[in-house]
Amino acid sequence: MGFWPKSVKARRRLTVFLIAAPLLCGAVGLSLYALKGTVVYFYTPAQLLAAHVPSGRLIRLGGLVQAGSVQKSPDGTVHFTVMDKLEAVPVVYHGDLPDLFREGQGVVCEGAVTTSGVVAATQVLAKHDEKYMPKNVSDELKKQGEWRPGAAPEAPKAEKPF
Repeated sequence: MGFWPKSVKARRRLTVFLIAAPLLCGAVGLSLYALKGTVVYFYTPAQLLAAHVPSGRLIRLGGLVQAGSVQKSPDGTVHFTVMDKLEAVPVVYHGDLPDLFREGQGVVCEGAVTTSGVVAATQVLAKHDEKYMPKNVSDELKKQGEWRPGAAPEAPKAEKPF
């Protein structure tokens, strides 16, 4: 019994499949290869230090700004530390910070890791409250025991008229 089916219709379907499948696999492979350079990984400080990310790789670092770590230079460079419950990573950023940026506040910094282990941020995003948090960040904070769902201020209650 041979490889080819006896039915002409089945042979035609098998031929189309045998031609289309490698073409489709090749297109998917080329797409994934082309997108490889655009992937930006998200890390918490503990994950970044554990992963030993090579210098020069573009990453996103998320966590809280450590109290007392913000140092602003006259040339517009800001040095601060992003921390989670386990580790802290120094960050250097040149430019204007978001209005919501402050110590103890959640931030996401996008930039490259330097050879000294400092993250040279090209973009700093500050979040405004606990409700505005990516799911993977909240999951990591819950794993580390840092999640405080009741920390967000409550909305003012409407007063009853007299």
